[in-house]
Amino acid sequence: MNNTALEINEICKDYPDFSLRNVSFSLSMGSIMGFVGQNGAGKTTTIRLILNMINPESGEIKIFGLDNVQDEQKIKQDIAVVFDDIYFVDSWNVREVEKALKGFYSNWSSKLFNQYVSDFHLPMDKKVKDLSRGMKMKLMLAVAMSHEAKLLILDEPTSGLDPVARDELLEILSKYIADNQKSILFSTHITSDLEKIADYITLIDHGEIFYSGTKDDLLKSFCIVRGERHDLTDSLKEKIIGLTTNLAGFAGLLPASEIKHLAPEIVTETPSIDEILVSISKGGRNHG
Repeated sequence: MNNTALEINEICKDYPDFSLRNVSFSLSMGSIMGFVGQNGAGKTTTIRLILNMINPESGEIKIFGLDNVQDEQKIKQDIAVVFDDIYFVDSWNVREVEKALKGFYSNWSSKLFNQYVSDFHLPMDKKVKDLSRGMKMKLMLAVAMSHEAKLLILDEPTSGLDPVARDELLEILSKYIADNQKSILFSTHITSDLEKIADYITLIDHGEIFYSGTKDDLLKSFCIVRGERHDLTDSLKEKIIGLTTNLAGFAGLLPASEIKHLAPEIVTETPSIDEILVSISKGGRNHG
């Protein structure tokens, strides 16, 4: 199988009030990529393009080296999607979920499904409507993993879960890719989850890719700077991303390459993914 699970090349999509512009990134096998951006940045549109639910104006998408349009039926045997909303019939119990879905996948394994149901402590005879949100997400993952999907696409899977349930889900995902034969594209606004498990981060802002690379390189590429207002020179102001000012001073995101030019009074801190995302979303505007 191709060593690249997902490859997006120069994808463009136009709407009256929004456009994806030359979106490109790739996801290698055996890794987890966090896909982050503010609401409306283009995450869901990109996922819909990957799944061939909508057509791009230009560009191409390959999954396992195959065209996502021409080879759609073949590809869909090896991918699974978990959205933030449950898509099973409320009146089904767990056993009926398997009965209804296993016929759609040539490589479905009832043995695997039963194993996941047991591992996740899902009661076979409990109806979907009576499951907690965390249990519903585990059920969707059990379905996704029971046909050994090589690419999992997750859209806000931990949204609304309590911290314990979120950690359980993250552990499940980490174990799933341990054989280096599977990959996960993880779209979320809960960036602390990505700091725990993501290998790569792709940050999209206003329909354009701001960054796509390793998580470690992203965190090393920027710093948070804080200082008093008299330390904020015009030159520094131009370089800070998402500048915020108040009576006490200023703060913002600065490319790490600019640290050497800072006055010694200015404090620098390692940013979190969330701080980077918020600063990028603010852009160069002065929020004071």
